[in-house]
Amino acid sequence: MPWLLDLRLIVFTAGTLLPFFWMVVILGHRRQRRLERIFFFLCLALTCFFGSSLLALNGQLFYATPPPALLRFAWVFLSLGLWLAPSLLLDLHAEFASLRGLFRASSSRAFWLALAYLPGMALLPRLFAALGSPEAVDFERPARALGLPFRIWLLAALLLAAYWEERFARASSDAQPRSFHRVTSVCLGGLGLVLGVLFCLPGEHQPPWIAISAVVAVLAIAPLGLLVGGVGEFNFLEIGRQRNLIYAVFAVFLALLYLSLVRRAGQWLEPFVPPEATAALLLFLPVVFFEPLQRLMRRLLRQTAQSEVDRAQKLMGPINEAARSGDRMKLRAFAERWIAEQLQLAEVRLVLDAHIKPVSEIPRRSASEATFEIHRGSEHLGILHSRSHGAMMSGETFAALEFVGEQLPAAFDLCRLIEEKLQLERELAERERLALVGQMAASISHNLKNPLGSIKTILQLQMENPELPASIRKETQMVLDEIRRLSEKLNQLLQFSRPGAPAVNAEDRCDIIRVAHSVAAVFHHEAEQRGVVLELQLDARSLEVSTGAEVAHDILSNLVLNAIEAAPAGGHVRLWLVSENGHCQVSVEDDGPGIPGGLKEQVLQPFFTTKARGTGLGLAIVERRLQELGGNLCVESPIQGQRGSRFRVALPLVAAERMP
Repeated sequence: MPWLLDLRLIVFTAGTLLPFFWMVVILGHRRQRRLERIFFFLCLALTCFFGSSLLALNGQLFYATPPPALLRFAWVFLSLGLWLAPSLLLDLHAEFASLRGLFRASSSRAFWLALAYLPGMALLPRLFAALGSPEAVDFERPARALGLPFRIWLLAALLLAAYWEERFARASSDAQPRSFHRVTSVCLGGLGLVLGVLFCLPGEHQPPWIAISAVVAVLAIAPLGLLVGGVGEFNFLEIGRQRNLIYAVFAVFLALLYLSLVRRAGQWLEPFVPPEATAALLLFLPVVFFEPLQRLMRRLLRQTAQSEVDRAQKLMGPINEAARSGDRMKLRAFAERWIAEQLQLAEVRLVLDAHIKPVSEIPRRSASEATFEIHRGSEHLGILHSRSHGAMMSGETFAALEFVGEQLPAAFDLCRLIEEKLQLERELAERERLALVGQMAASISHNLKNPLGSIKTILQLQMENPELPASIRKETQMVLDEIRRLSEKLNQLLQFSRPGAPAVNAEDRCDIIRVAHSVAAVFHHEAEQRGVVLELQLDARSLEVSTGAEVAHDILSNLVLNAIEAAPAGGHVRLWLVSENGHCQVSVEDDGPGIPGGLKEQVLQPFFTTKARGTGLGLAIVERRLQELGGNLCVESPIQGQRGSRFRVALPLVAAERMP
């Protein structure tokens, strides 16, 4: 029947073009993943199968007796495509299941991989037999030539693939992917059932069964056709944002199909019109539709531009919301992750640095990468670097990133202002708290220091009495030691509650070596009592620093006392002073248990302590004094194996021209 012949021509042409279309898309996308490679070879197998069937059918129409070489060529590629299709189909579904995390163990993935390829390897002898036997050529029912085991294997592969598609549908959270997997499952399952019926029919070729074979071809290529329309909906192969690639390939294929139609129409009308005249008429016919197409494209481009602007504005909403946290590091990490997720990009990197090279000076390494300048007016603030999954970045994504790059400075300005506001609020709260501490310290000093001084004086007079019994003398000495410790705690509280010497005073200076000797002499007795060796290492006899002696004494004494209290009996505490790059580098090191990683930031907070008898003010006083000097305290722990701590500060040396 003529209509059956036309139907088969149309179906075989579609079966050849659709897989070839996806091969071109994957080559243009060029993402190096195993899933894309398997899908490419599956499309290649389908192209070989349908293209060889189309070649054989056209040979039968064009020649009274088709050349044997032509039929043999078509049969070889048809058989190869048919033999590879089941294994590649199963491998594709197993790889997709692995990417979706549907395998509970790696052994499951290995099992499906073996299931995909071992039967095909076992059927190789039958394939060689079909390729080498002229009697085996059967373009109507090629699976029969490969034998009953292959037919069983083909049906099993189709039903297993339908099972996986149903699992993918159940695992999908979005409606579009779920509907696609459901339709694909129905197509593969229906294809398996129809092939099962065809395999059970007798060998005679009746016209109705030729029509059914066309239906089989439609079921085989339907999922590939659905992908063309659904790629933008659920981002298949992560090319949803690269619509320009799909549009370009689709336009090329439409042009090729139209040229094929021109040639076919010239043959149909050859009895009435010369083929050249028909071709000329049809080639110039699209000019008539130029103006309607222009209006259509203008409307589509306007809608696309508006949708991308809306998308970019919606993209900035969560970024502006994240800016209200007042944390620029978190904002940058969120912006990178959010932009990459929403625009379906492989990588997005924000570099906020005014000294980084402008975009015009950064070489572009590939079409898949794009760099955008972040600026406020004429002020250069940084760059936004992006990389797509495929070989190039689509135009709409490029435009969206340009818009985002223009909006990001406002988000970071908002974040900076909120961060400054929060910092001011914290500083105000800290000042209020310190004012309260100062009032409390003054009250404690007024109410306790005078009575403690009186008690200490009375006890010292009692200690001078030679008639005092030894037992009472020992207990009196213990009381004196406790009074001394209490006085030290009160002095620390008073130190912390009053401000230190301002760093901007140009007249402040002291000999840090002399201060270090004084501190070592004060704490030498404390170290001996605890069984700790206090070592003083100096590289000069005199080093004059730009700070007052009282402030320097506060810093060194609190660091040394903290190290002595942390060191075990028999341990060592080292105080090093080294002149380096215009600063006096002060290091205080102990071989104690070290500071746990989670406590390094807390040890500098006021009143935080891990000691049973500590106030938590020693390191806080050091931090406070260094802030007044414009410096900072560096904490390293552990330093030797899993033990020890080192505290380092840098005090500015007095300039040479100021030294006497």
